[in-house]
Amino acid sequence: MCLFCNIIDGSVPSQKVYEDDMIYAFKDINPVAPVHIVIVPKEHIDCANSVTVDNSKYVACIFEKIPEIAKLCGIDSYRIINNCGEDAGQSVMHLHFHLVGGKKLGERIL
Repeated sequence: MCLFCNIIDGSVPSQKVYEDDMIYAFKDINPVAPVHIVIVPKEHIDCANSVTVDNSKYVACIFEKIPEIAKLCGIDSYRIINNCGEDAGQSVMHLHFHLVGGKKLGERIL
């Protein structure tokens, strides 16, 4: 099982921010901003390249819940980041989105 699957099932501890039957959100262990949340589907999907008509409901759910998760964290301005593949910086091969905010991020992505 992958790291995020182990976090979802509770065998690896995390600081949960939000959970429902489709997604799990937790604090990143190496935050790049005051608010840095990782949001994952509870179904294992390797990366954005593996999103299909059959599993895209998980991505839709994540984006529907992002404003609620941001509000729980006390922010209403944020950046959403997804890395797809090793060259893009994806270190855990389980689709995930970073919700980053709590400070002025500026226009530059890198």
